Amino acid sequence: MIVPVFTDDNPSPFMPVFAAPAITFARGVGTELYDTEGKRYLDFLGGLAVIGLGHANPAITAAIAEQAATLMHVSNLFANPMAIDAAQMVNELLREATGLDGLTFFCNSGAEANEAALKLARKFGGRGRHAVVSAYGSFHGRTLAALAATGQPAKHEPFFPMPDGFRHVAFGDVDALRSAVDPTVSAILIETVQGEGGVVPSPPGYLRAIRDLCDERGMLMMVDEVQTGFGRTGRWFGFQHDDVVPDVVTMAKAMGNGFPVGAIWARTDVATAFQPGDHGSTYSANALAAAVVRAVITEMRRIDAPALAEAQGAYLRDQLAAVPGVAFVRGQGLLVAAELTPGTDAKDVYLRLLEAGVVTNAVTGTALRFAPPLTVSRAEIDEAVAVLRGVLE
Repeated sequence: MIVPVFTDDNPSPFMPVFAAPAITFARGVGTELYDTEGKRYLDFLGGLAVIGLGHANPAITAAIAEQAATLMHVSNLFANPMAIDAAQMVNELLREATGLDGLTFFCNSGAEANEAALKLARKFGGRGRHAVVSAYGSFHGRTLAALAATGQPAKHEPFFPMPDGFRHVAFGDVDALRSAVDPTVSAILIETVQGEGGVVPSPPGYLRAIRDLCDERGMLMMVDEVQTGFGRTGRWFGFQHDDVVPDVVTMAKAMGNGFPVGAIWARTDVATAFQPGDHGSTYSANALAAAVVRAVITEMRRIDAPALAEAQGAYLRDQLAAVPGVAFVRGQGLLVAAELTPGTDAKDVYLRLLEAGVVTNAVTGTALRFAPPLTVSRAEIDEAVAVLRGVLE
């Protein structure tokens, strides 16, 4: 039985914005986590799709140690070599994916990346053209504007009035999207796979229809790749599956393999709508964070992380689909949801899996999310699926 980490005798020191933690993890290596009692777990959540290269990855650890002993921070009044390299490497990835050159702004999280994108859309659109359309079921962050863009009204309710200029339509409904667009709309913000919304891939042709609509109306197509980027779906970025070219891409999570860093990339003519003073962050292009980004991209290229995600993801989906009690499986690459048979409580299954030593999460009331490191082995997949089979039986 899982014993709560915090009790009346041992109260939590944290603001209660998260549910009470069930376990305290002390260390990790590869796909494995160990709690404070030394118990081993298989991490099939990856810190919510963050740990793309596994826990305590030697290449990332070495980069952090070396940079921490060299230079960590100088402010944006000055440049540092790590940040220049990291920005160029991000642009190289996006150039390969889009055929375009662009500019990068580094920040600390996916929410901040989306916040910057929303400001960029307003600056690019100009006065009177400030609205942004996004999808119901989407998740773009917890800062106020990113939350307003998030298509989950229940999350808005405690914080009314929300910032204006945000509209939501059903995910995958092109007609609804077209109806929501008027001359005040500057951009469409979309996820290629709704991660927090239940691991729901965009329908075939949907992203292409958004691209066409943006071209037709002179709007920006902004793609939120915070959860799907950096190889997670089997391509470097999720939009590549649909062969579309966005104007703006936001990213974070796997970009730092656990180190807090995010970024927004925009094609050059869009990015230069920003001028000095329009946006900023004390820690933007921080040398330590940039060294991590550089190391992550280098290591992901070395191992061909997208190909790993595609191969291991296909294997994981096949194995999950064969488990009695799993109705069907959806997702791309190693971002996968197992929809359980009707009447099964996903949260209860998640807790039983946790007790049995496999970390997942109940992404909806009826579905489990699996997002292990891209370096996960087939033996580890077999072990995790066997535990799930036992729990569901």
